[in-house]
Amino acid sequence: MTKSASKDTLLCAYAAIGDDALKRDTVVKRLRARIQKLGDLTFNYEEFDADQVDGASVVAACNTVPFASPMRMVVLKNAGKLRKADAESLVAYLQNPSTSTVLLIEAEKLAKSSRLFKAIAAFGPQAVIDCSAPAKRDLPRLVRSMAVGHGITLTEGAARLLIELAGADTVRLDGELNKIALAHNGADAVNEHEVSSLVARTTEVKPWEFLDALSARNTKRCLLDLTRMPSTSHVYLLTQCVGRIRELICAKSLQRRGEIASLPSVLGKESWKVKHYADWASRFSEDELRRGIVSARDAERAMKSGAKTEDAFKDWLISFVVRTRP
Repeated sequence: MTKSASKDTLLCAYAAIGDDALKRDTVVKRLRARIQKLGDLTFNYEEFDADQVDGASVVAACNTVPFASPMRMVVLKNAGKLRKADAESLVAYLQNPSTSTVLLIEAEKLAKSSRLFKAIAAFGPQAVIDCSAPAKRDLPRLVRSMAVGHGITLTEGAARLLIELAGADTVRLDGELNKIALAHNGADAVNEHEVSSLVARTTEVKPWEFLDALSARNTKRCLLDLTRMPSTSHVYLLTQCVGRIRELICAKSLQRRGEIASLPSVLGKESWKVKHYADWASRFSEDELRRGIVSARDAERAMKSGAKTEDAFKDWLISFVVRTRP
């Protein structure tokens, strides 16, 4: 095993880096299964946690001679939490690693500029495995493909509802899919009703999700989201709403001047974050947006003068989102 090894050759070291814990766990399992084909790992597999081990112990494990097998495997979890001295021990080891051991480090985060990252990356393009969480837009498709692995299929709506209830953590989603698979009967696809009956809500709605519903003038969604944000202050949420309204005013102004393409740079945001702003801005008149800010000021005063914050916020929300009929 050398730093110039081919794609099919085991390297001396790998790094599984990213915030998707299920992907990292899958990398560990697949690499272990691959090495297991070469020889028994019963006495040749060691796993450590960076919170509970020093670098010297990991290096010693890597330098241990395999027993009744040509290969050993050593896994270091949470490698991003290694103390500097311990990380340096691994960096020194990786300059002349054991050819009979595969070291896999896994971490949610590990800076590309760190010496440990660079030491592993030097083994080749296959050495660092990206375990980043999927983009939100790709998550429903991922969930449906994960469901197949559990022997079931999900409708598009069921996949989206599962994400809404359980969140984006793929480990939790995988666990919920396993539970659904055990309870599901028949060959039909799992639908939204079945998901809602089996999966309890464990995640809160994010403020930005509420702001998107507000911008789309979706009153029903706004009121529903409010019930799913128990730890979010109504005063804080009102402040965020005013910020969004100001952004929509800006979008409307640029629309009028034919300069909407400059919105990302004007707001200092990435283009994908503001791709719906032009549509949302068109759903309000300039007067409605201005009155929204003025009435928000009045709502904030009411909140600070002793009025029940939830009622004051809800009254403002409905007055702003619901279209006033002429």
